[in-house]
Amino acid sequence: MINVKNVTKKFIKTNKKKERQEFTAVDNLSFNVKEGEILGILGPNGAGKTTLLRMIAGIMTPNTGNITIDDLMYKKNETDIKKMIAYLSGNTKIYGTISPYELLKMCAEIYDVPASEIDTRIKKISQILNMDAFLYNRIEKLSTGQTQRVNIARCMVHNPKYYILDEATSGLDIITSQIILNFIKSEKEKGKTILYSTHYMEEAENICDMIIMVNKGKIITTGTPEQIKKETKTTNLRDAFFALVGDEHE
Repeated sequence: MINVKNVTKKFIKTNKKKERQEFTAVDNLSFNVKEGEILGILGPNGAGKTTLLRMIAGIMTPNTGNITIDDLMYKKNETDIKKMIAYLSGNTKIYGTISPYELLKMCAEIYDVPASEIDTRIKKISQILNMDAFLYNRIEKLSTGQTQRVNIARCMVHNPKYYILDEATSGLDIITSQIILNFIKSEKEKGKTILYSTHYMEEAENICDMIIMVNKGKIITTGTPEQIKKETKTTNLRDAFFALVGDEHE
């Protein structure tokens, strides 16, 4: 289980007058992610979603609060935790001069996947994500959607327990988006736990078990999609969000 308790992250930014100001990106957030569920973290751009997921993935450190994964803390167990998780953002950069196959083999070796299993695992992942046609092409020659599928494959190669996916379908065509959403559903069926951040409310409504809505660094509601719609007397999560924030703007 992932436990986030009283987590805050602040940054220093410079305003138009070139004055340094403190900015709170994530403001005292607490929640749990149960094993085997898809938790959607929803909100507009700038709501704090990416900062939150980067802290859960161990890329950033909170100013205050604690994050534990299976009761382990990054400070003492970083290597063990990172073997359990896979992190993906919509703009993750990968080597362009090698092929998807070479990238996946390299990642498998980094994660100590047994050498005898690597080829079989890569072939299976390639079939799941429909990558066979470009598995041996140079990554820099691939389309945006193909590159994102390679990124998903990179996350799968070490068979993680937890997926942390930040705007995984942002800017993708409808076919590639559906491939990724189908992948998420299939991993849930295997008992994997998935944190899925998006500003596409309709996607989250279709695949998420639980929803956390955030705005301006704070949680504004938590519940199942049906609970949130019932609470706000709306028929979809987009309308629910606006019902909760009223006339506020980012």
